Amino acid sequence: MIYKIDEIINLNPSPIQQLTPKDFKTPIDVRWCSGCGGYSILAQTQRILASLGIPREKIVFVSGIGCSSRFPYYVNVYGIHSMHGRAIAIASGLKIARPDLSVWIATGDGDCLSIGGNHFIHAARRNVNLKVIMFNNAVYSLTKGQYSPTSLPGQITKSSPLGVLDDPFNPVGLALGSGATFVARCYDRDQKMMQLMFDRAARHDGFAFIEAYTNCVIYNDGAFDLYTRKESRAEHTVLLEHGKPLIFGDNMDKGIILDGFTPRVVSLTDGKWSVNDLIVHNEQDTTLAFILANMTYNPDVPRPMGVFLSIRKPTYDEKVTEQIEFYKSAPGAYDFDKLLKGDEYWELK
Repeated sequence: MIYKIDEIINLNPSPIQQLTPKDFKTPIDVRWCSGCGGYSILAQTQRILASLGIPREKIVFVSGIGCSSRFPYYVNVYGIHSMHGRAIAIASGLKIARPDLSVWIATGDGDCLSIGGNHFIHAARRNVNLKVIMFNNAVYSLTKGQYSPTSLPGQITKSSPLGVLDDPFNPVGLALGSGATFVARCYDRDQKMMQLMFDRAARHDGFAFIEAYTNCVIYNDGAFDLYTRKESRAEHTVLLEHGKPLIFGDNMDKGIILDGFTPRVVSLTDGKWSVNDLIVHNEQDTTLAFILANMTYNPDVPRPMGVFLSIRKPTYDEKVTEQIEFYKSAPGAYDFDKLLKGDEYWELK
C-alpha cells in the first residue's frame, strides 16, 4: 500500500498537554517479525515522546539501513530514512542547522558500529546534541543473518558457518572512549527501564547513547536470554543506580567490590563483607564508568544495566552557534568582499 505524505504524518500543532502515545503512531503497519524486540522499543519511545512536552513538529528521527531503520515510518514526527551507516552524519548536520529540534537516531549494531562507526565516534567526540538508540541483536538481520560487530566469538551465522573469529565491540566502552556524555544500556523485556533510559536521554544536553539489547527471533534468538529472562537475570545482571551500592542476586545477597581497579563479586551473607564495602555507583565518574563497561564480557561478574555515565559538557551545536554569533558582531562581518578574499589572496593581471 502507498500512502501520501500527509496520510503518514499529521503535524498540525496541537496543545502539548493533549499529546498521548497514540499521537505518535502512524497508520503504517509495523513490519517487524513477530516477537522482535523492536516492538517494545517503539512502544516505549512513543510513551516517552508524549511526556516530553515537545511539539511533534520539533522532533525528528533519522535512520540508516537495517531492521531498526524502519523506525521513522512508525513514529508520527518528521523522519529521514537515510543511507547505510550515515544516519548520525545526517542527524549531526540537521542538529547544527536547526538546534531547536530534538533529533533522534534509530540504528542497529551493524549500521552504527560497522559502516557507520566513524560517524559514531566523531559525533560522540564532538558531543553533538543527539539521542542515539542502538538496537543490538548481535547479528545482521535485514540482510538475512550475517555476523555483526557485536557477534560473539564462535557464533554460527550465514557468513561464519564455522564460527565468528572476531572479538566483538563493546558498544558502551566504545561510546565512553569516544567522549559520549550520556551512556546507558537497557533491554527490550524491561519496559520501565527502557522508559527511564529514553527519558533520561531525551532530557540530556549532549550526545546520548543507549545500547538496547533487542532479541532477533529469526537469526539470533535468545542471544541475551541470560541477562533478560526473569529466571536468570537477577543472578547475571546488576542495576546501576546513582548513589546506590552495586548489589545483585536472587536474594540481593551479592555485591561488587573493587580489588584495585578490578571489580569482584563478594557474598553479603558470609560475614566477611558488608554493603559498606561495595562500589557505590557515581554516574558522573568517568573512571568508574570505564571499569563498569569492562564488566560487559567478563563471565566472572554480572553485566551492568542502567546509566553508566551522565555528565554535562558544552555541545558542538552550542559552540557552533556561539562562534557564528561572535563573528557576526566582529568588524567587517558583513563585508562580502573581505569574506570572499579571506586573509591571504593574490591577483592575476
